[in-house]
Amino acid sequence: MSIPEGRTKYTYADYVALGQDIFFEMIDGNVISMSPSPTPKHQDVVDELTAEFKMYLRGKECMAFSSPIDVCLFANKETNLEEIKDWVQPDLVVVCDKNKIGDKNITGAPDLVIEVLSPSTARNDRLIKFNSYERAGVKEYWIVDPYNMSVEIYSLVGNSYTQAAVFGKDDLLSVGIFNDMQINLKNIFKE
Repeated sequence: MSIPEGRTKYTYADYVALGQDIFFEMIDGNVISMSPSPTPKHQDVVDELTAEFKMYLRGKECMAFSSPIDVCLFANKETNLEEIKDWVQPDLVVVCDKNKIGDKNITGAPDLVIEVLSPSTARNDRLIKFNSYERAGVKEYWIVDPYNMSVEIYSLVGNSYTQAAVFGKDDLLSVGIFNDMQINLKNIFKE
């Protein structure tokens, strides 16, 4: 199934009505991404990061989810689907408020969002989604570049992101929202 032609604005209700065999992301009711399947390199980085977070969070309050999962950034569980005009499918999210985790989606800002760059999505991840995550109040946003083997970390200070750190493939990355979590990037980026 594909997006109906001739429409320029969509709500989450429209999206849900399309069924489960189509995925796209919207900001302010406009499609920002309908990407092809990720490359093996991209997916390997997502899987390795997901494994790190899943192991660390086992038995803890927070939960990690990898794509595809809808995140309705500016909604809550009571928001009418017709009113939701922003949803994304980040590569990885960490949510510490169980009230945001629904049966079919995440509502509200996750605590951490990770986007792994690909040539077709880099502009969206660095500009459109960056601004939306900042406006929604995502505490920490990572932009992971699997080709240059780097991770840029942005922390929310007040209402704006500040670049907290940049890590390379040989670094031990400290996770800002968890004081005692570190990730050895040699396990994430493979030559």
